[in-house]
Amino acid sequence: MFALPSIANLIISTFVFFIAVWYINRYLDEQGIPTGMTRSLLVFTLASLVSWGSGEVVDWLNGTHPAPTDLSNLLKRTN
Repeated sequence: MFALPSIANLIISTFVFFIAVWYINRYLDEQGIPTGMTRSLLVFTLASLVSWGSGEVVDWLNGTHPAPTDLSNLLKRTN
């Protein structure tokens, strides 16, 4: 089941996204990788993963646990 993220998750993961984009772009510039569609997609994907991970850490530190899945509910009912 889908659970909405906390406000702290949204704020921190947004900041982390833009910081990750800046660092990844800087790293790729130092490596001499030319700009283009593939590089932009790589930067977006990596920054999104870092941002998502930071949001999960924020929720974990706040004690917000993900919603149980249907399988876990089914197992609880059968035992």
